[in-house]
Parts: sequence; structure tokens; C-alpha cells
Amino acid sequence: MYGPVLEGRGDFGEWRDAARAALAADVPPEAIDWRLRDEGGGFLDFAGEPLPVSGAGGTQVSVPASFVALAQAIICHSDPGRFALLYRLLWRLKQDRALLQFKSDADVSEARRLEKSVRRDCHKMAAFVRFKEIPLPQGQGGRRRFVAWFEPDHFIVERTAPFFQRRFTDMDWLIATPNGSARWDGRVLQTSREAAVKPDLTDETDELWRTYYANIFNPARLKIKAMTAEMPKKYWKNLPEADLIPGLVLGAEARVLEMAAKAASQPQPFHHRLQAAASAREEPQPVPDGTLASLAREAGQCTRCALHCKATQTVFGQGPENAKVMIVGEQPGDHEDLAGQPFVGPAGQLFNRTLAETGIDRKKLYVTNAVKHFKYEARGKRRIHQRPDAGEVQQCRWWLNQEIALVRPKLIVAMGATALYALTGGKEKVSDVRGRPIPMQEERTLFVTVHPSYLLRLPDSQQKDAEMQNFRNEIEFIRLFE
Repeated sequence: MYGPVLEGRGDFGEWRDAARAALAADVPPEAIDWRLRDEGGGFLDFAGEPLPVSGAGGTQVSVPASFVALAQAIICHSDPGRFALLYRLLWRLKQDRALLQFKSDADVSEARRLEKSVRRDCHKMAAFVRFKEIPLPQGQGGRRRFVAWFEPDHFIVERTAPFFQRRFTDMDWLIATPNGSARWDGRVLQTSREAAVKPDLTDETDELWRTYYANIFNPARLKIKAMTAEMPKKYWKNLPEADLIPGLVLGAEARVLEMAAKAASQPQPFHHRLQAAASAREEPQPVPDGTLASLAREAGQCTRCALHCKATQTVFGQGPENAKVMIVGEQPGDHEDLAGQPFVGPAGQLFNRTLAETGIDRKKLYVTNAVKHFKYEARGKRRIHQRPDAGEVQQCRWWLNQEIALVRPKLIVAMGATALYALTGGKEKVSDVRGRPIPMQEERTLFVTVHPSYLLRLPDSQQKDAEMQNFRNEIEFIRLFE
């Protein structure tokens, strides 16, 4: 049985050299008894034989870079079995370089557990180190000096010291721990693996910090499990505010009740400006029931389908209540959703130009959509139009039918397949019924054409010109009903 003796205070190099020698001598893991040197320089129950010198013909192993990073973390752990665990993994990597990818392997699982513990200890050190300023000698200038004491679970001082160098490079500091120390003087970062003695760090700022902590403690947001998970009790003894925590926790419920009783009874300083603005605002005029105005107000609170959850607002129809022609589109787009008005975006502008070219006044038309809320998919800052499904069209048909009942148009122009489905419930293709009048109930006529957005999407210029002329001819049909 061979017995390498290590200091075991986070020095990866000493384990690496011993492991290389053992590997070169083809010593299997079960034939090595890794030992720690005690603080007095002797051995802890050491009775092993010296490790043989590397000989010719020894095994050389090339390991993955991931193993080196893993070993550098695990070697900082305080578990005495870490050296044997790492050597077992090293030995097995000779046969299987993909070993570390098998998370269910007992040795790999244990190694990951130790690595996670070291990483967590480093995180806690970065979070809970408290520096105290040391006064400079009288009459001596220079950089400010600070000292901190911390008690880590593992040998992580060397591993974590560069973080403090980057964070506090403008001051001189010393971090002392039972597992080593780190010092920065503005030029050189020095570390030591020797155990340090805890300095006396009490000063007058402790009481100031306690007062601050007691005043920012919010009992209404107290979560004991989360607090103790992020700041375990073992760190409390070195925090000046820690002795306040039990009392603050016990009195949390009473303090919440006290806070509620002391709720502000006087208005805030800006309250009078809000009141003045509210009083100057005109009260909305009441609208009679059974009118388009009352229907639009009711639709503004519509929650019949899920589209209202993402849309900015309901986009209801616009136009005279006795209009002879009703235009029905698909749904509001991005521009309409923001403006709250139908057909004001690119498709609406094309529609307006076509009306002007054919001599039709849009103000005489009632313009609406089959669906009253904008359906879209967010992609970064853009909102991409999505076609409403059959269920959403059916839910919104309730509003469209009431608009038709109130306006009582002679002609309804369905622009696109969604509008056609909303008005008929059928699934005819627009191309099959486009451009010809279709009789409806109550001596009403349905006329089908394409939606202006279809024309905007056509890539071929010749096809686009032809379709635009067809659309213009179909819009002229409206003049027969003015």
C-alpha cells in the first residue's frame, strides 16, 4: 500500500504531481492510501510505503480539459476522500475518455456534488465578506486599507481572491480565513494557505449598520426559508446585524399589523395636482341604449375570447348609423390596435386611395372588422399579424351581428376570407364568389372582394397591377348603393 502525503489545502499542483507519479508507476487506485499532513508537520496515522519513482514504460494519460477544471475545483473541497476520488476518475479515464458525461456513474455523481459545493462556497464568500476600514497611522497618507474575516467550508481563498481584486482594485485589503488568506496592495495579489487568526473587527460602524438593517427589514415580505437558504446561520456570527434577525422574525406579524394601522391618511404632495386634473376633465356624456355608441362602449370591455389579453384595446366599427354600405375586414392590425380605429394602417391607406379614385366618400360608409382585437405574435419589438381562428371569429360574430342590426345596410362588402366566413358561416373560397352579388335576408346584398393587405403582399408587379384594377372595379360596385 502506497501512501502519498499532501498538505491538502487547495493546491492542485501537489495532487497532480503525486497522481502523475502513481499513474506512471501503474499503481491502481485500490493500492494507494492518500494521507494529509497534520499542522505540526507530521503524518496522520501514516504507515504506508513511499511511492515509487516514475519509471520507464509507465502509463501516460491524456485527459479531457473538463477533467482538469473539475479537479481544480474538487481539490479545494475539505472532504478527505477527494484525492482518492479524483485518482479513480483519472485511472478510469484511461479506458473511457467520455466517462465524465455519464452523470449516473457513482464517481462522476460524487465529483459533481463536491464541485457544486465548492462553487456555492465561493459564491457565499463573494456575498458575505464584510470589509472593515483600518485607520492609517497618524500623519501617513496613502491608499485606504481594509480587513475582512470569513469562515469558508473549503479551501477556496486562492480560487476566489481574483474576484475581490477585480472588484476592489482601488483599495488595499486583506481577507483572513482559517483556510488561508489573500492580500492586495494595488500591485500584487498575494495568497497564503496558512490558517489566519481572527482579528478584532468591531467598531462604531457596527451600530450604524444594525440601525440601517433594522429599518430596511420588511416584515410583510418575510420568507424565512428563502432567507436562511441564501444566508445560512453559520455566517450570522460574523455579521453585526445577525443578532437582530431572531427578534425581527418573531415580531414580523406585529409589525405588519402596525404598518397597516399607520397607513397614510394624508394625501401625497402631488395629490392636489391629480385632483385638479380630474376635476378639469369632462365627464363622458351618457349614451342611449340600443345605439352604436352604447354598443361600442360595451365592446370596449369584451372578454369573450383570449384575444383581449394581448391587444391594446377593442377596435370597433366607425361610420354613420344609417349607412347604406358596410365594409367588413378581417381584424385590426398593429396601427389600428394602437389608434383604436379601423383601416388606418397600410391596408387602410390603400383602401382610402381606391375609394378616392372611384369617387366614394368613406365618411358615408360604415367600416368594421369581423374580429375586434388584434391577434399577433411578438418577435422582438415587432408584432407579427396572425390570422384569427374559427373559434375567435365565432365569438366576435356576436358584435358583428349587432352592428348589422343597428346599421341596417343595404350592401355588405366582405373583404377577405375571414370576413366572408364571419358573415356566412361557410368556407367558400374568395376566388369562387368574388365580384358577384349574393342575396341575403332582409333584402340585403353581400358582395365579396379581396382584402387590401392581399394586394400589398403580391411580389409580382404585373400581377399586382392586374389585381389592383380588379379591386378598383369591384369597389365601384359600391356606388350603386350610395
